[in-house]
Amino acid sequence: MRKIVIFSLLVLLMASCGEFEKVRKSTDYAMKYEYAKEAFEKGNYLECSTLLEELVTIYKGSSKAEEALYLLARSYYENKDYLTAGEYFKAYYRNFPRGEYAELARYYCGYGYYLDSPDPRLDQSGTYKAIEEMQQFIDFYPRSEKAAEAQNIIFELQDKLVYKEVLNAQLYYNLGNYMGNNYQSAIITAENTLKDYPYTQHKETLMMLILKSKYQEAVQSYEEKKPERFRAVIDEYYAFINEFPDGPNAKEAKQIFKVASRYVKN
Repeated sequence: MRKIVIFSLLVLLMASCGEFEKVRKSTDYAMKYEYAKEAFEKGNYLECSTLLEELVTIYKGSSKAEEALYLLARSYYENKDYLTAGEYFKAYYRNFPRGEYAELARYYCGYGYYLDSPDPRLDQSGTYKAIEEMQQFIDFYPRSEKAAEAQNIIFELQDKLVYKEVLNAQLYYNLGNYMGNNYQSAIITAENTLKDYPYTQHKETLMMLILKSKYQEAVQSYEEKKPERFRAVIDEYYAFINEFPDGPNAKEAKQIFKVASRYVKN
């Protein structure tokens, strides 16, 4: 029985492939377009995009151009080829800025880039693209029912960028004085990140990295520089403890303050 079912499915698949090839080679563009739309509805997105790649050029300037371009973008999107989909969504809203699907095209363009956004340890060019597209969506459609979701996605993507900088700052801290003063690099990285994203959920981690880096700089300084550098540590401690008096790093911060206080005269 199982062999019969498998054989039947293979026959249907071969018949379907044969039909698609017949349509693909046809010069009956109206029939080809209807087949592409049916393929989209059935979830056969590869068939749909294959046919529409040709048809968007043929239908350029016609009444079908707008729908064909949008369906082409959506077929790539549904097939999880978000980069190609994004290019076609952008082509759509640039060519049809007030078109029927303009709002959806801008949203799906940004959302696709969001879904394609890489791991924080990798290059974040795609994340920047997603933020840019989502921000443009909000700018164009501030009252859209998707505007709040788009804003939350921007916050999420920004925190991903921040987390990448947290990893960079932590790496500098771990390197210490290996081939140079990496503590200073950790401080600069963390401070710049806080300047760019002052409300990030990683704020405590970044501020603690600054405090620890300044502390290590002071500990490893020449004796004559220690009072000045430990004074900077104490200033950083107060900035940190005022923000996070009961945070998970408070105990370690207080220990740093206790050591730093021995080197600074009141």
